[in-house]
Amino acid sequence: MAVDDVEYEPVSVKELLAEMKDTAELLIDLSYSAVLLGSDEVAEEVLELEAKMDVLQLRARMGLLMAARNPADAEALAPVLGVVGAAEKVSDAAGDIAKVVLEDIGLPDAMRATLPEAVETVVRAVVVPDSPFADRTLETINLETETGVRAIAIRREGEWLFNPGPETTLRPDDVVIFRGSEEGIAGVYEDATGQAYVPPEPPEPGIDDLERAVDSIVHMKNMSELAVDLAYGAVLFDSDAVAEEVLELEAEVDALQSRFEAWTLQAAGRVDDPVNLRGLVQLASATEVISDAALEISEGVLRGLGTHPVVAEAVRESDEVIVRLTVAPDSDLAGVTLGEKMVKTETGMRVIAVRRGRTESERTGREGGSWVISPGPETELHPGDVLIAKGTRSGADRLADLAGDEPEDG
Repeated sequence: MAVDDVEYEPVSVKELLAEMKDTAELLIDLSYSAVLLGSDEVAEEVLELEAKMDVLQLRARMGLLMAARNPADAEALAPVLGVVGAAEKVSDAAGDIAKVVLEDIGLPDAMRATLPEAVETVVRAVVVPDSPFADRTLETINLETETGVRAIAIRREGEWLFNPGPETTLRPDDVVIFRGSEEGIAGVYEDATGQAYVPPEPPEPGIDDLERAVDSIVHMKNMSELAVDLAYGAVLFDSDAVAEEVLELEAEVDALQSRFEAWTLQAAGRVDDPVNLRGLVQLASATEVISDAALEISEGVLRGLGTHPVVAEAVRESDEVIVRLTVAPDSDLAGVTLGEKMVKTETGMRVIAVRRGRTESERTGREGGSWVISPGPETELHPGDVLIAKGTRSGADRLADLAGDEPEDG
């Protein structure tokens, strides 16, 4: 594969960092979706984005080196270089995941049986000229409200548009990455492409040890994705508390990988072709790299170096905040489910994790501090639970009112 020359250009490091952040988050979505769908097309998109990330990180490093004039500058910019390097690690890990599909490295059927439970469906769709979406804005289509499906990125004439907004117009031949429930995705895919969406067939259950290994890696994936979200929140708001959550998540992923290795070794002696486990091993290794990268993103905060303004501004470009709220005993959220209070509808905030508090551990007899990853409408909240939520500042204020807490965003 040809490699393009890269020369120094006086560009905004802030803009480069913002683009790297968006690219890294999309890469995580697309790489696991390529595995779930067994899709060479989605995997190829991952490798294209990985190549783009290589150029972005080189340009960012050049800009940062030009900005360092003395030891004080070097100390201030060191964590920024860490953020750049971590985003590149996420990109490389996503590429390794995509190669499991492209190179037919081998993956047990149990993996594709379990992944749909762990991720929203992501699909790549090319808008046809006679699509009802063609030449209409996302606002007029009312896509997310009507279907629950989001357009998370668009590739048009070789250029990517991340986080398209209500005013974004879909055009014929646009490659759109949609994300949502499988039920919603089916209708959206058909409207965009004129073809029926065919989900992968779930295979039959297999060997117990192998299923346990797969469960471990799926949990690793969830933890790693959450860690990346929280890491960017930690640097945006220079929050020690959120950075500590990233540290705990990374340690949990390490522990899960040890369990995964044990289950995989036990399963190897009971499968017909142990070579087919290579893809699973590569998937676990890449997933663990993503959690390590999340820790690197927040390392400057953990080490007391603070957050350089250029990083905070870059993360702020997304217009999203990550907040950490504790459910008060007499609040509107105590003792109810997320669905009962219609938290997402009423506040616009997406609760991405719940960490069970001391009150909950006393109530159930289980150890406090356990995570509920990607909680759903049925997740019940209790006093002392810590909510990690993502959305707008106004939505964060509304959610804080429901929780009876002040939003901690730095």
